[in-house]
Amino acid sequence: MKLFLVLAVSILLLQALVQASAFSNDANSLANVDEGSDDMVALNKKNHKKINCKYACGRRCRKASRKNVCHRACKACCYKCHCVPPGTYGHKSACPCYAKLKTHGNKPKCP
Repeated sequence: MKLFLVLAVSILLLQALVQASAFSNDANSLANVDEGSDDMVALNKKNHKKINCKYACGRRCRKASRKNVCHRACKACCYKCHCVPPGTYGHKSACPCYAKLKTHGNKPKCP
């Protein structure tokens, strides 16, 4: 019984270690995008998988009062960054490139 308990605890610790390592790698790659220049973002874009921007922006803009404007801006950002933050508002930290894009008036471009 003790051997089984030790084995179960070691498996749980191993899983926690693997998840922490994966989380650390994801956080480091996001930090590199935040700290890097536009060239760094362009290099990291190659590593992103393609997403369905029409569907992702449909989810993002479903509660917007001006849906056409929201969709147009969101799709432009999605095509450039290959990501759209979850939800209908906020959560831009999930997609740093999306959060960095600005209009000519230095306002956030992406909804």
